[in-house]
Amino acid sequence: MLQFFGLPAADAYTVGITPGTRALFLQVGAGTMTGGSFNSGGVPGNNTSVNTASVTIPAGQLGMGNTLQMTTNSAVTASPWDNFAFCTSPATTGQVYVGGFYRVPGSSGAAATLSVTTPPNLTSSSGETIPFNRISWTSSGNSDNTPTIPSGAFVGSAQTLLSVARNSWFESCLAFSYLNTQLVPAGTFTGTATFTLTAP
Repeated sequence: MLQFFGLPAADAYTVGITPGTRALFLQVGAGTMTGGSFNSGGVPGNNTSVNTASVTIPAGQLGMGNTLQMTTNSAVTASPWDNFAFCTSPATTGQVYVGGFYRVPGSSGAAATLSVTTPPNLTSSSGETIPFNRISWTSSGNSDNTPTIPSGAFVGSAQTLLSVARNSWFESCLAFSYLNTQLVPAGTFTGTATFTLTAP
């Protein structure tokens, strides 16, 4: 189980926003946007929801080397940017929405950075481990020809996912998978992936 700390769109779903008061907004899975979508005046807020991605491995398939799609308890399909159905039903695809913006008064300067940090291993209550790099993701989005966040895999430490230009909105839908290559005892293995958006 993974835990995540929760203008028309252009190619790659990175779009310009109006300069304004310096602000960062990041939504991973469930989020809060009041007063409509952001491009029509909606205001982002804090949301303490922690969504999960998980997989149950049938006993007969344990360690067989196949890749298993993970499921999620996130129900987010609509983009908070414009309310477009950007992610496909998480119940069937396991997609987790990841998006946000970086806004400043001016139009020049360094970009913000989207990163994710994971521990080296997922761990069971008995101390057994599975390397976090057994979990990967495929990035997509409805009508998104070039995913904004590249597809990849966790590395078991901090890693950079995306450079976010000043006064821009970004978003992707990440579907997680588990590479079933390791024989492990029965149990629940957990770990936390913490997504962070930082600005210079």
